[in-house]
Amino acid sequence: MIYTAEELKYIEPNTAHTLWYEMKRLNFSGKLHYIKIVLDAYISLNRFYKKALKDKECFYGPFKGEFGHFLLHNLPFISNLHKKGVKIHYCGMSLHKPFLVDEKGNSLIYKFYELRDFFSETPPSANQVLPPQDVCEEIDKFNKIARESGKPFLDISDNNLYWYVFRNWQLKKGRQSVYNIREVYRTKTENSCVIFPRKKGKSSTPNHGSMWDYMEIAKALSPYFDKIYITGHPTMSAELQSESNIEVRLSTDNKDILECCSNANLVITQHSGAVHVGIYTGTPVLLIFNGKPPISSLINTIRFRRNLTSEKINYAFTLDDIIDFARRRNKLS
Repeated sequence: MIYTAEELKYIEPNTAHTLWYEMKRLNFSGKLHYIKIVLDAYISLNRFYKKALKDKECFYGPFKGEFGHFLLHNLPFISNLHKKGVKIHYCGMSLHKPFLVDEKGNSLIYKFYELRDFFSETPPSANQVLPPQDVCEEIDKFNKIARESGKPFLDISDNNLYWYVFRNWQLKKGRQSVYNIREVYRTKTENSCVIFPRKKGKSSTPNHGSMWDYMEIAKALSPYFDKIYITGHPTMSAELQSESNIEVRLSTDNKDILECCSNANLVITQHSGAVHVGIYTGTPVLLIFNGKPPISSLINTIRFRRNLTSEKINYAFTLDDIIDFARRRNKLS
């Protein structure tokens, strides 16, 4: 993959999680075992996809993981199956339901086996987190129905299949699709900005940078926007208070978050899953990284994101950078 000059300044070269990147770090016996995992997964994935398109019905799930994984690897594949006329029996997080619609607001899912929001109890990690017991029981029910259905079933709880192969397998043209749902959730046209005040895990990581003072950012940007929304999942967001033209709208209902992003003309977030919301709402994104590049795993974000949109991510590394971007953006709009 060819990266722009700007992207090359911010990524760690040769660290993309391709199939071959994962293999080259193994010893000989490890390579043999890995090759078997890859071949078996490719056979399973190709068989599932072919049969799902033929039968026009399938079971898919369970997805119980990170927001970014949902937006990059699951929603696009579900959208692709839907566009091809496949009835999808899906097991996944109920909080993602507002994203699972087409551009007219129609559900992508034929039957939804919903999993409750448990992120205040167990934080997400890719798609391999162990949920609370009651959620596990719901997953077991879904798995039993899927296996006994006789319909094609893609079990993405198989971490080897999901992590090493499925995400890369999708990059082939025609296996991912995107519905622009901006008009489904837009309630007004305004000069507004959305800030995701991420607060999760360590105070500083190579992937996300150091923490920001999000209210300081909002106040600094307030002269450039009529409205600034601060939104996100409460469990993973800093607690802030509304004031002036800054409105705090933390919510476990993604309809609220999608409304904010669909009304806005800019999304500001750390390197996290929220970077990809703009793909579905047609909203430009400013990635803010409190620290010096490179940004760990950004190369993967760019690689997978390019399969879904031609819109590039914008970057800021200091408060002055953020203000300058807003100032320049207003001059151009």
